[in-house]
Amino acid sequence: MGYIDLDIHLTPEQESIKRETHKFAKEVLRPASLELDKMDPESVIKSDLFWNTMKKGYKLGYHTIFIPDDWGGLGLDPLESHIVLEELAWGSVDFAIGLGVSCFPSFFASMMPNEKLIEEIIEPFCANTDASLIGCWGITEPDHGTDTLAAGTPEFCDPSITGQVKAVRDGDEWVISGQKSAWVSNGTIATHSLLYLNIDPGMGMAGGGIAIVPLNIPGVRKGAPLDKMGQRALNQGEIFFDNARIPAEYMLVDQEAYEGILDLTLATANASMGAMFTGVARAAYEMALDYSRERIQGGKPLFEHQLIKHKLFSMFTKVEACRSLSRAALVYNLCNSPPLIQYSIASKVFCTQAALEVTNDAVQILGGIGLTKEYPAEKFFRDARAGLLEDGANDSLMLTGAHSL
Repeated sequence: MGYIDLDIHLTPEQESIKRETHKFAKEVLRPASLELDKMDPESVIKSDLFWNTMKKGYKLGYHTIFIPDDWGGLGLDPLESHIVLEELAWGSVDFAIGLGVSCFPSFFASMMPNEKLIEEIIEPFCANTDASLIGCWGITEPDHGTDTLAAGTPEFCDPSITGQVKAVRDGDEWVISGQKSAWVSNGTIATHSLLYLNIDPGMGMAGGGIAIVPLNIPGVRKGAPLDKMGQRALNQGEIFFDNARIPAEYMLVDQEAYEGILDLTLATANASMGAMFTGVARAAYEMALDYSRERIQGGKPLFEHQLIKHKLFSMFTKVEACRSLSRAALVYNLCNSPPLIQYSIASKVFCTQAALEVTNDAVQILGGIGLTKEYPAEKFFRDARAGLLEDGANDSLMLTGAHSL
């Protein structure tokens, strides 16, 4: 079922975007993610189902969601981006994240383009329709998680704390060494990484840089795909760099601009997570509502029991609150520079927590059958639990957001 959009100013084109994305999410993403959820991570990325689903997303341009149409991207405005992210994640948050992260290298390259990046990165990616070009966001490390996102905090400038992936300038090239952790989304299937690294250790984590690194060059090695409890259609895994060399033009950001661009990264990523987990919460609520109308318990539909009505209305309220906050944060921060990261963090924290609560309530309403794979409630719950940790752990993100208050 759909939802009543309280934005009375949606255009016919935006309504069409919502319908078409929902159709794709319902008919393609949801069934594929449920099947892939049953597989081990190696089997997922060897599966024709996985690659055919990715290709269908690419053919519709969802891998270019944040890239302007000047470069061949979807060219969505911020509100349309939110609509698409919510609908994709309603079908499958694992595929939604995979498609969204895939555009990170080209998205950032499109904001600071040069001739080499246009010819070798941006245009080929936007034109790609067979998922043979895939990006990943290489930021988390074995010894560094949410602290890599804590720009503006005192610890971020502590020279005794530095990133594990280092880059050193050597003439017209940068030489990169170190390791990214197993939580890199698309890590073992990506062809390119938007790599966050350390250039000036004397500045601590603030002495960073951002580069685009092709992952087929000498000195790059990938680990095994991560085996995790939820979002199993989202490939994640380690990447190792051993004196890998990239041209100077592939270094997008140096230590002088790093903290400002990191704020932009966090604002975009966290606001997007808020949008996507609105979709997860909505999927669980709608499924529980439908089930409550059909399931007879105590001689009447579950929905006729007061406790169930109370629980469903609480779920409905949380979904609507998620959409309101996440839309406002995404639209504002995609339209303003510098962004106000406290709003993106609030969106991510609130919406992922609400999604966990709503998916938990969905399992409870279904009762014992909610624990089985006959319904996707238990998958929604597992997927939602990951949201409290990915793109920054909520409790730590809240401390970073507090510095902006």
